[in-house]
Parts: sequence; C-alpha cells; structure tokens
Amino acid sequence: MTLKESVLTTKAPAPMPFFSQAIKCNGMVYCSGSIGMEPTSMKLVEGGVADRTKQALTNLSEVLKAAGSGIENVVKVNIFLTDMENFASMNKVYDTFFSKEPKPCRTCVAVHQLPLGTDVEIELTAHL
Repeated sequence: MTLKESVLTTKAPAPMPFFSQAIKCNGMVYCSGSIGMEPTSMKLVEGGVADRTKQALTNLSEVLKAAGSGIENVVKVNIFLTDMENFASMNKVYDTFFSKEPKPCRTCVAVHQLPLGTDVEIELTAHL
C-alpha cells in the first residue's frame, strides 16, 4: 500500500482547508498551486507579475524544503497566466530559479481568472 504524507510549513501561505500545500508520495512531492502571496500577511505582493512570480516560486521553494526536497529537484512546472503579455516578465524571474540543466518540463497557459485576482499561479512536482 502506498502512503501519502501531507506537507505543511509556515514559511509559505497556509493552505485553505480543502487542500494541502503539498503531498509526498512514492519519492515525489506534488505541490499545490502557489500565488504571489506573502506568508505572514496573507496578501498578494505589490508590483507586477515578476514580483508575484518571485514570491510564488519562493513559497514553493519553502514547501519543497519542508518536504525534504528542493527547487533543484523539480521535474515539472505548470504556470497559469491571466495575460500572455506577461510571459517574458514571468520567464525572467523563472530563469533565476531554474537556471541549471536539465531544466524542468513546463507548461504555461493563459487562463481567464486566478484566485484573489492575481495574474500568475504556479504548481510543480519534484522528486525527494
């Protein structure tokens, strides 16, 4: 029987009661989507999509650390943008987190709307 384990850290925004920040299962870490929310104030960071991308990836990095993994172990990233005009700005920040080869597999799609009116949400999967 495969056991799954919830991951929780106060160094990233607390999850809503109907999901976990991440789940560890079979040597992998599956992170829920993260928006550019500051963990202590629980408010979106001000600025542009680059600022919120940085905060979302910082939050995810903290969740990975709490799981016993790290950003260097990411194998798949899914990015949701409300405006593809923000693609280049998001990519500049993204590349500062994922500059080493091999880079993770990635999907980036435009969506109509995201939680709390943010312009970017990122989810990822990593190995332990």
